[in-house]
Order: sequence, then C-alpha cells, then structure tokens
Amino acid sequence: MICNLSQRRDTGMWRAATTTMTERSHGPSKMRLFYTVTIWVTFVHCTAGIPWTEEKLHHRAVTLTQEEIRTALSHTDLEQMWQRDLRPLMVTRYPGSTGSQAVQEHIKTTLGSLGAGWEVTEDKFVSQTPYGQLPFTNIVATLNSSASRRLVLACHYDSKYYPPQWHGREFQGATDSAVPCAMMLELARALDEELKAQQSTTPDLTLQLLFFDGEEALFQWTATDSLYGSRHLAQMMETTPHPAGATDTNQLHAMDLFVLLDLIGAPGPRFYNQFPSTMHWLSRLQSIEMRLHSTNQLVDHPNNVQYFWPNQPVGHVQDDHIPFLNRGVPILHLIPSPFPSVWHTFDDNEQNLDRSTIQNLNKIMQVFVLEYLNARPAIPSNPQNAP
Repeated sequence: MICNLSQRRDTGMWRAATTTMTERSHGPSKMRLFYTVTIWVTFVHCTAGIPWTEEKLHHRAVTLTQEEIRTALSHTDLEQMWQRDLRPLMVTRYPGSTGSQAVQEHIKTTLGSLGAGWEVTEDKFVSQTPYGQLPFTNIVATLNSSASRRLVLACHYDSKYYPPQWHGREFQGATDSAVPCAMMLELARALDEELKAQQSTTPDLTLQLLFFDGEEALFQWTATDSLYGSRHLAQMMETTPHPAGATDTNQLHAMDLFVLLDLIGAPGPRFYNQFPSTMHWLSRLQSIEMRLHSTNQLVDHPNNVQYFWPNQPVGHVQDDHIPFLNRGVPILHLIPSPFPSVWHTFDDNEQNLDRSTIQNLNKIMQVFVLEYLNARPAIPSNPQNAP
C-alpha cells in the first residue's frame, strides 16, 4: 500500500524525532524501542484504509481490450437465448399461477446447472392483495456469498394480471419483463467461465442476480398494491447481517450498485439519467456502446442510434428499485423513456420484439459486468480458426 503525501510527511517527522532522541540516549534498547515505534506508526498510517462499505464510492472498473471483448462475446448467442430462456418465460405468470411456478423452476434450474457455482435461494412470503392473500417468491442468486461487496442486476419475472372474464386473452409481458430476465440468464450462461475465474482474482467483489415477484399491481397501482417482492426483499436484507455475525452492517450495505432492467426489447430504446450519483456508470454503458459500435460488434446499429444518454436527466419512475433507493442503495435504472408503445397491452408479445436491440444490449451488459468486476477473459493461446 502506498502512503499519501501527508502520511509521508508524518513518517518523516517521526524519523526526525527518533534520530534526535536516539542521539541523546545512547542505550541500544531505547534505539530499538524508537525504531519499533516508528515502524508501527508508519504501518498504521499506511494501512488505515476506508471502510469496506465505502469502497463502492471509489471503485474503478477495468477497460477490456478489443481482443478480450471479442473473446467474451463469442459465447453469447441470441438464437439460443431465445429458445432456451425467452420463450419459456413468455407465459402468463402472475403471482401464484402455474406459469409463475414454471418460470421459477426455469430460473433456478438454469442457474443451478452452471459451473460458476451460483448459490440460489428463495424469499417466499404471503401478502394481502386486492384479491386476498397470495403467495410470492423472490429468487436471489449470488455468485460468491462470502464476498463483502456485490454488483446487483435485477428484474421482475411476474406478468401483469388480467382477469380472464375481462379480456379472455393471455398477456405475455415480453418486454415487461421476460426479456430482462432472459438477458440476465444469458449473461450468467455466456460468462460462466469468466465468472468462475473472477471469484479467485477479485474475491471481495461478486455478482448477485435478483428476480422479483409481484412488481405489477394486481388491481391498481398504490403503495400497497405494487412492488410486493422488492418491498419484502429490501426489508429482509436490511435486517440480515453482512458479513455473517456483523452487528452494524447488513446485506444492503454490500450492494455496490443496483442495476434494474425493465421494459427492454422494443426497438430504439433510450436510457436517460435518473440519478446523478450513478451517472458515471451510465456513461460507462455509453462508452461500451460506442466501443462495440466502432468495432462492428453491434448489429443494425447505425451512427445515429444511441441507447444511453447520461447527460440527459429524466424524472424518477416507480419500479422495483424504490425500496432499495429509500434505504440508501446506489441505483442505475435501465428503463427506456418513453416506455415501449406496447406497454401493458396484449401486443407486448414476441412478435413485437426487436432482435437486434436485444442482441446489442446483451453484449453491452456483458461487457459492463466483466469490466465492473475487473474480470478479464482468458485469451485463447491459439488464434481463432487455427488448425
């Protein structure tokens, strides 16, 4: 560890004092004592670091090389994601439904099958709703639960409830929010090797995925009829010590950055700046988009297309980040403005999704996660297509 200038001055003062005192006292035992004190004080000055709960304020992400980016993105596949994850998620899945159960099992099975070693837990509870008591289940996947700090990606997996007698149609909720959930599963699968290796290279920082139930209002949006899952999980995490056995820190203190994905999948999204305190991370996403564009990694992405707009502020949107925001967690809310035109209509389905946008955002988010976690992909020893 390198001492700063003021610390070096302090060390010099101690050395001068030690020399003067030693010259006056010729006893070798006193010399050893003063040298010991000098070394001890220097050590204290140099190792007095910031609390781990404040390291997020000083975190610096790495910047991957073009070759590292190509290596990392070579594992992501939109068509496979579409079949493996997205279609199984685009079912009616309001809280307590059979579709909700199927989606939960899909998420847990997918993450449990990966080599990185995800720890998958459930936050089950029952809450009063306009339709009586209903069961809810949040899914929490943590890569390295012993790490002190966490980058959090979050989405909601439930779909809006429409009583059959009112509409008689199935609401898929493709952008809201099957696509964000599929993107998170694809990220975990595509970066499996990198995330596995990252646990040993940066053991104090990890990735956590949150899949919320009950984001949607079941009848009409109010403070009590909405955000069922995120309200419950935020409260639970606030009362759960972290690290284990801690008396003054909890799981919310562990959150470096809470990135919420919602309403993603329509063409031409624009993500604006809702929170000045995390604007630099939105700028990082803008930088990644520009870098991938310049190296032809993005598809159907002409020069006049730009997804991330950090310098344009926009008003807050009520969403699953609110219970965490109210408890002091840094938030990056990736929700397009305006909302997709199909929002809360039965046209929010597979037919109205834009594949190019989803593929591009997959790549941008995967690079963002690797860079934030300081995880550099291992470059193959043999060039691509070598015999």
